[in-house]
Amino acid sequence: MLVPHEYAPVRSGHKIDFKAFTNISRRFRAELKTSLTESVMLFQEALGRDKFLLGGKGYGLVEMTSLGLPVPPGFVITTDVCKQYYGNGGSIPDGLFDQVRMKIAEVEAKTGKKFGGKESPLLFSVRSGAPFSMPGMMDTILNLGLNDETTERLAGMTRNEEFAYDSYRRLIQMFGKVAMGADAESFERILAHRKERAGAKMDIDLSPEDLKGVATEFKQVIKAETGKEFPQDPFVQLEMAVEAVLKSWNNERAKEYRKFYRISEALGTAVNIQTMVFGNFGQTSGSGVGFTRNPSTGEKKLFGEYLANCQGEDVVAGVRTPVGVDRIDSKIRAQLDEVAKKLEAHFKDMQDFEFTVEDGRLYILQTRNGKRTAQAAVRIAVEMSEEGLISSQESVARVEPEMLESLLHRRLDPTATDRPLAKGLDASPGAASGEVVFDTQEAAIAGMGRKVILVRTETTPEDIKGMIASQGILTMRGGMTSHAAVVARGMGKPAVVGCSEIEISPDRAFFTTKKGEKVQKGETITIDGTTGSIYRGQVRMVEPEPTPELMKLLKTADGIRRLGVWANADTPEAARQAREFGAEGIGLCRTERMFNAPNRLPIVRDMIMSKDEKVRKENLYRLFPFQLSDFKGIFSAMGGNPVVVRLLDLPLHEFLPPIEDLILEVQSQKEKGASSEEVEKTEAVLLRVRQLAEHNPMIGHRGCRLAVTYPEIYEMQTKAILKAAIELSKEGMERAEVKIMIPLVALAGEFRFLRGVVDAAAESTFRELGDRVPYQVGTMIETPRAALTASEIAEYSDFFSFGTNDLTQTTFGFSRDDVEAKFIPKYIEMGILAQSPFDSVDVGGVGKLVRSAVENGRRTKPHLEIGICGEHGGDPKSIAFFNDAGLNYVSCSAFRVPIARLAAAQAAMTTKTAAVTA
Repeated sequence: MLVPHEYAPVRSGHKIDFKAFTNISRRFRAELKTSLTESVMLFQEALGRDKFLLGGKGYGLVEMTSLGLPVPPGFVITTDVCKQYYGNGGSIPDGLFDQVRMKIAEVEAKTGKKFGGKESPLLFSVRSGAPFSMPGMMDTILNLGLNDETTERLAGMTRNEEFAYDSYRRLIQMFGKVAMGADAESFERILAHRKERAGAKMDIDLSPEDLKGVATEFKQVIKAETGKEFPQDPFVQLEMAVEAVLKSWNNERAKEYRKFYRISEALGTAVNIQTMVFGNFGQTSGSGVGFTRNPSTGEKKLFGEYLANCQGEDVVAGVRTPVGVDRIDSKIRAQLDEVAKKLEAHFKDMQDFEFTVEDGRLYILQTRNGKRTAQAAVRIAVEMSEEGLISSQESVARVEPEMLESLLHRRLDPTATDRPLAKGLDASPGAASGEVVFDTQEAAIAGMGRKVILVRTETTPEDIKGMIASQGILTMRGGMTSHAAVVARGMGKPAVVGCSEIEISPDRAFFTTKKGEKVQKGETITIDGTTGSIYRGQVRMVEPEPTPELMKLLKTADGIRRLGVWANADTPEAARQAREFGAEGIGLCRTERMFNAPNRLPIVRDMIMSKDEKVRKENLYRLFPFQLSDFKGIFSAMGGNPVVVRLLDLPLHEFLPPIEDLILEVQSQKEKGASSEEVEKTEAVLLRVRQLAEHNPMIGHRGCRLAVTYPEIYEMQTKAILKAAIELSKEGMERAEVKIMIPLVALAGEFRFLRGVVDAAAESTFRELGDRVPYQVGTMIETPRAALTASEIAEYSDFFSFGTNDLTQTTFGFSRDDVEAKFIPKYIEMGILAQSPFDSVDVGGVGKLVRSAVENGRRTKPHLEIGICGEHGGDPKSIAFFNDAGLNYVSCSAFRVPIARLAAAQAAMTTKTAAVTA
């Protein structure tokens, strides 16, 4: 898939209704009254204006004209007119067409032709042109100025009836649809019927008489459907065409496109009026599209397609199969090579240009920064830097960080045409195929020999074994920070969560989609965690292959960025993966993941079921060897880099079976005549689960609150952490930089007490082993109170790390898993939210808490190290904010580390530029 790369500068995400322009400030109203002289400009007059005024297409035409390229003459109606049009409630500004007529007169003088003239008619194309390319979203009309009389004269003058009437029927078809509102299908039916009667395979096979008949029928359709005649006056055509293009800025497809790419609604479109040149003049004519470099691979070689005897719309529409530019006339090909060199030398970027050949003469009709794949974007940026076209910093700025995601995960073949069965949330990128398995234990066993996709209503910590064995995870419920999503991202496994379009059968033998399609257990499916789509069968995939160009780009970025880039990793394998992607440390190692392993969960449950502190400690220390091994593995994988270990955060009931399962198990045991001891044991677990159950566990007895109640948990974990570091040091390994993090602190007193527990456990370990290692103790800032009282907490804390997932939930009062599915999409649609605060940090609310905590924490400790380890640590927009807020590092999933490296560099460049211009 070609990925747009040029939208970053203007992506407001806000929906603006142009009808509201009538109520905006007096200042803006005054601006709307400026002279129209600057609103209608010949290409040669507009040099020096930017694309926000001229639109992308107009800007390109103006620049190419200045370069002396063969651009047909014309003029631009600027985006200001579009703004005025909507500001006036959909009325053309007074005097606009007077200015247009003046510019037409100048084009007539230049071309020696007359608009509406009978002897040598001047024809125009009328095309839209927004500041950012929106291909096919707005409207175009070609051959404008033809009517019954001029078409007949054109046929005689050129001695080419086929050309003249083909151009006329195209005008009537485009104009009827775009400017008059006739049904496009009506025209297609007439054309298809005429070709069938004539035995013509393609449009170009129709005779002049057939084309005359088509034009007549087209006019009849317009009259029948609109009640109006096709206008014969060229100036009426022009006025209607200009207004139609302005209106097309607000058509549904354009609005959807802007919404998808977050292009501001306030930009408006320009209107480009350009002298027509004709690729449909015969076999020595044609139209094509060229790229100065290959948009798929980035190879420095002219790439494009050409179609003889056609107009440009035919190339894009695919009505006939074009040929590669290598197969066109050698003279034209040589000219295109020269054009490509000039365009790149001037625009300093890969260009996508449209051209027409009229009777052997080349014309360039448009140029813009070309869309490209992620692979091509990286290669083009690096090679242009090496060629001296752009600076190394500019090469870093050229690639949108999000584009790298498609390079770092196994992904679907972009040429595949499979139809999705259903769609959920794109929780963890990449693609995977495998047999559908609904049971965790079955997945764990089957996954040893076959590829499986674990399909669950939702996942819990008990599903970890099946998740590890699976190629990917699909859940009916859950949000972007649900268990399935977080674990899958940490593992680098594709995941689609919250897929409400499927329903798992009660016996877990199959699932059905909303469309009624049934997928049986054992049947192969493919999930695409990058888009959230699910497919039946095995869809073709391609493996990620980090290219040398990507490595060069990231190395350049590393020399620019200020922020450190760390990773979230819970296993040695994940830590090694993070280092391979360039992580400089581990910013979040979640220890609860370690408790969930199948050989440890029974011990954890014994600890939870313990009757007193003595037995609880005994069971807890049965976990010590496992924790010791875990930490040694992670420290070893990271060498001397920092590792932040978060002590246990989950509430205890998360490690016990769900209450519903236990109730069913008790009933089943009784029905099957199980022994009273078995029943009593299960009932005891059920009682304990009920005791631990909470109405809102997310803000309940978890994190540091659990440790204040049971300090022995953090004591054991601290001893395991520090013993692991000491043993590795004694074994000659590089000494780890140990950082112990206490979660969910809201009160300085909580942290002070638990720091005492950690420090006491550390001293006990050092005495026992006769050795010491440096360590730090810090806290996660994930509650509003912690952020607001950061100066107090900093008295005892060595570092801060923002847990922005929970900080966002507690600031908004949102439960992410609920709100993302229920109303956030509606809020975004209504403009209440510009985007989900879980995707990019809420600068206006959560961001203020972050800035306050940074400022107040460093007021207490000027050199306090501060990072972020929530999901936002891998989001480029959030990274820009964290850079500006003064954080030391961001930490994200391993697979987003390259994205964060690039985004941090771009943030540093933006900050530097702002400082210079301030």
